[in-house]
Amino acid sequence: MELINRPRRLRRNKILRDLVAENRIDPGKMIMPYFISEKGTHRMEVNSMPGIFRDPADTFPEIFKSDFDLGIDKIMLFGVVDHKDDKASMADHKDNPVIQVISKLKEQYGDKIFVATDICLCEYTSSGHCGLIKNQRIDNDSTLPRLAEMAIAHVHAGADCIGPSDMMDGRVGFIRDALEETGHPDTIILAYTAKYASSYYGPFRDAADSAPQFGDRKSYQMDFRNRREALKEMQLDLEEGADMVMVKPALAYLDVIHACRELSPVPVAAYNVSGEYTMVKLMAKAGAANEQDMVTENLTSIFRAGADIILTYHVRDILKNGWADV
Repeated sequence: MELINRPRRLRRNKILRDLVAENRIDPGKMIMPYFISEKGTHRMEVNSMPGIFRDPADTFPEIFKSDFDLGIDKIMLFGVVDHKDDKASMADHKDNPVIQVISKLKEQYGDKIFVATDICLCEYTSSGHCGLIKNQRIDNDSTLPRLAEMAIAHVHAGADCIGPSDMMDGRVGFIRDALEETGHPDTIILAYTAKYASSYYGPFRDAADSAPQFGDRKSYQMDFRNRREALKEMQLDLEEGADMVMVKPALAYLDVIHACRELSPVPVAAYNVSGEYTMVKLMAKAGAANEQDMVTENLTSIFRAGADIILTYHVRDILKNGWADV
């Protein structure tokens, strides 16, 4: 048999492989998450997330400068507070560390930085749940005004984008209406459209001190057995005014990312979550894998599945080590 078609011709060396590569790691399409704690003088490394910290609000702008100089200019902020109650009072309080940091960052950097914030009550409720509790159940409809109040407080502080991650029904539309009514029609909503009830969130809950105090989140986060449901959630979020949609986690849900990308008229984001990050760090530490190879393979697979944007804790390492250039 005479071989005419030889795909290996285009794999012969690195320069050829780079020439015909269909996907590349692009830090310009990545958002770096940060955990902001109340006032203090020391950043605290998260035990389950090597290289990721709880950063105190009053010193974060100074801490962040080195990351900004490195090239990180798109960020997502999560709050960590001591006072928690059944009304999530700190979610929109003037002393909320995220609100304080937004103002400082926008004053210092203006439009040179894109600031998105997480809109969810789990970091502020005594129950650790993403919604308010009524009769020992998460009450969807009474949660919506609190989410809207939290979103408005963040936007007043200067947030460019808000990310409702609570998975309450109707929250995108409720927040969009509140933004319009308060004179913020240009605020971007990045909807956590398909946020699954996943076992990959453990390290995040350590970082944000947001583990539920009873039960689980399966009555509002999505069942990992479902994909068509994600498309229904996406349709609803788009109808309610979402500017971008997101799938979370990423690696175990590449098919969902692809399905959303096939149908979405707006950018599709994917969250490369804490558990996915920590698995890479632990394997690298154990000498079981090369960290750079794992990071670039994982993130490339997410882009290849169809994500336009990736939220990932790897951004600092990628820029510091030049992994995107390899």
